[in-house]
Amino acid sequence: MLVHAIMTSPAIAVRPETPIADAAKTMLDNHISGLPVVDAAGRLVGIVSEGDLIRRTELNTERKRSWLLELLTSPGKLANEYVSTHGRTVEDVMSSTVVSVTSATTLQDVVELMEKHHIKRLPVVSRDKLVGIVSRSDLLKALTKLLPTRTADSKDQEIEAAIINELSGQSWSRSGSIRVKVTDGVAELSGSILDERERLAAKVAAENVPGVRAVFDNLVYIDPYIGMI
Repeated sequence: MLVHAIMTSPAIAVRPETPIADAAKTMLDNHISGLPVVDAAGRLVGIVSEGDLIRRTELNTERKRSWLLELLTSPGKLANEYVSTHGRTVEDVMSSTVVSVTSATTLQDVVELMEKHHIKRLPVVSRDKLVGIVSRSDLLKALTKLLPTRTADSKDQEIEAAIINELSGQSWSRSGSIRVKVTDGVAELSGSILDERERLAAKVAAENVPGVRAVFDNLVYIDPYIGMI
């Protein structure tokens, strides 16, 4: 799946000269934690997030250092921090180095970029101009559409067969040691396991089968070293 299928477009954005108070209000009003920053031509020039606004003189949350660390910190770094904690416009606090994607970027690449850079959103650009944004919430929305839905009218035998088929395809289930019985959409798991971690895996495998309303775990753990339950 590509970014264009799930991105939010148009993206809510601010200008560099936007007052910080207005940017914060925009985030709160729209229930978002970050905003792309664009110039008058719509070109992406930065991004501002909640994290850029948490160390502020108004909150008395400026970075505190011992006198020795203060002495060892470069004047340039101290000057940058002063701007961040006292600045009045988005340009003063925004991150100008922005990781972005295009509408043709795959979701796999999106997730890898988010994990690599520890970020929650990626602006989507075309010829340097902002055309949208893709965030973690967009990924979750796509996931909910793709996850199987539970339907009450699936026949118990079909559900039972589907669970058994799923378990038989997993090396951890040691095919045949876990038994399945489905009644009115409720799956009962019985039999034995040799590793407690298989218990949750079997439960998840059953829950993912359409039509399953609940899963009862009656699995017995047998210690593989001493053979005791």
